[in-house]
Amino acid sequence: MKAIAYETFGAASDVLKLIEIDPPVPEPGEVCVELVYSGVNPSDVKARAGSRPGVTRPAFPQIIPHSDGSGVICAVGQDVARSRIGERVWIWNGQWQRAFGTAAASICLPSKQAVPLPSNVSFETGAILGIPGLTAAHVVFGNGPVSGKTLLIQGGAGTVGHLAVQLAKWGGANVIATARGAGIERCRRAGADTVLDYSATDLAQQILDANNGQLIERIVEVEFGKNIETDTEVIAPNGTIAAYGSAQEMSPTLPFYPLLFKAVTIDIALIYLLPEDRRQQTIDWLHTALEANVLDCPVEAVFPLTSTAQAHETVEASARSGAILIDVTKE
Repeated sequence: MKAIAYETFGAASDVLKLIEIDPPVPEPGEVCVELVYSGVNPSDVKARAGSRPGVTRPAFPQIIPHSDGSGVICAVGQDVARSRIGERVWIWNGQWQRAFGTAAASICLPSKQAVPLPSNVSFETGAILGIPGLTAAHVVFGNGPVSGKTLLIQGGAGTVGHLAVQLAKWGGANVIATARGAGIERCRRAGADTVLDYSATDLAQQILDANNGQLIERIVEVEFGKNIETDTEVIAPNGTIAAYGSAQEMSPTLPFYPLLFKAVTIDIALIYLLPEDRRQQTIDWLHTALEANVLDCPVEAVFPLTSTAQAHETVEASARSGAILIDVTKE
């Protein structure tokens, strides 16, 4: 079968190569998924570039990238019901701590990591659910219902932020989102009650004004280090900052005293490591929203398998309004 792989870190166009390998065979407890789409996330790009702190070489001699994907189960291993063959599924943790991910014609992985795709959900959307979808659902609902609460979603125009805005509104929250440029209208279309320009010098005051002077109970944060001063100013006592990113400041200095005397919970979210019960709850939230047709997962571009390097470069450019996918059925 055809796949994209790399053996060393480097620029996408230099290290990502089209290869031909034997199709995988499912081990006991595994399923084999014939893939339709592979999702390209910033984490996949950083892993290929070797930009994760402290990582100097790939963990495996050869890596097929990407953790997200969707497709159809084509074979099952021992101890997996044969009735799963033919199921439409989406995948989580396809390449997390594994050598071979979803940038290939097929993938074998534990049965539980191939989740049945609701009948009204497309393969394109399925390939967005693993990292962006689960992250958004976890950071919005991770410490309980949000109905009647105000959520601040910092970076509401990104893929995770866009989904988080929609989920929070579906959950009954008052949503204040931050964005910039065209992202402001994108947040409005997603349902945010108020959208503020994150570059404003008086952003904290604008956030409070938008919430009738009241402090914010829960903050969903894409740039924890950069925004911690603002977040500290506007967070309510016993509030939570649910952070899933801090790319611009990976070693932030925290205003500990103000955070201490508000008893703030800092929830660092890494969706790869969710315990099984919490992951299932997060999947259930996502599926319920999808089945209710209240969650739009926009796709900005779809590339053929041979253009995977270009897809990585598009993600690295950052200015995107939707997910980047690979159609693995096309070369």
